[in-house]
Amino acid sequence: MAAPRVVVIKAGNLWTSTGAVDPAVITKMFARGFALLTGERDDARALSSLFRPDDRVGIKVNTIGGKALSTRPDVALPFAGWLSRNGLQAKNLFIWDRTTRELRDAGYGTSADRSGIKVFGTDADGVGYESNLVSHLSVGSLFSKIQTEFATASVSLALLKDHGLAGVTAGMKNYFGAIHNPNKYHDSRCNPFVAEVFDAPPVKGKHKVSILDALVVQYHKGPSYHARWAAKYGGLIFSLDPVAADTVGWSVIEGLRAAAGLPALKGEGREPVYLATAEKMGLGRADLASIETVEETVL
Repeated sequence: MAAPRVVVIKAGNLWTSTGAVDPAVITKMFARGFALLTGERDDARALSSLFRPDDRVGIKVNTIGGKALSTRPDVALPFAGWLSRNGLQAKNLFIWDRTTRELRDAGYGTSADRSGIKVFGTDADGVGYESNLVSHLSVGSLFSKIQTEFATASVSLALLKDHGLAGVTAGMKNYFGAIHNPNKYHDSRCNPFVAEVFDAPPVKGKHKVSILDALVVQYHKGPSYHARWAAKYGGLIFSLDPVAADTVGWSVIEGLRAAAGLPALKGEGREPVYLATAEKMGLGRADLASIETVEETVL
């Protein structure tokens, strides 16, 4: 079996003089990331290898951490714009999370414009959770209608950060924000629950690509923001293998921890064991040595 590919894209000129992120550079990072991921140099061809022109694409972000520690609007909005310019219809693109309040607190302007890119939460009028419980392995949850009904294809555009219980929260755990009861699934370091929520049909059947926002990485004391342990890594991480994406994200966190003189997550008894579970379930590769990691810097 071929090794899954994970692409790490950085940019030398990502940050402007004001400390903001340059959206033009972010767009270049997405274009190069998808090119290396799919083998297609043309943006539209790269996207057509993953999505149908009429797909309704749900871009699941993570905004529970407020402005300081959420998937950044200056990452998600340029991404949606790039999708709309390269074969997908703007009216069929929506950036979403659990609540409208969390999206707004993270800096998103919510919108339900029928002709354009939409930003809204599961709690928005006319949305909500399904009334029928999805029972899958040891998980029993109501899923957001955004995931079950609105989207025909799903992207996990997650923030990469340390997590006090799970060890790492990234692309797979991002889908905890698609269910009504994520609080039930934090025992035993969130294992096997992260893998089982991802394996549930509403997620596994629609997920197309994992993208990790690793511009600023909270590598210790997460999931809340602590400036002392937040580093400007300046990267985006892409993979079609959700387990491999999170495994490479884990290695980034370990590298930042080591550079700061902190022990490995295993030394603190909180390595993300759910990744090994996910591999056993056939969801992807959790062994870093069996993953092809491609790193590039765009200028």
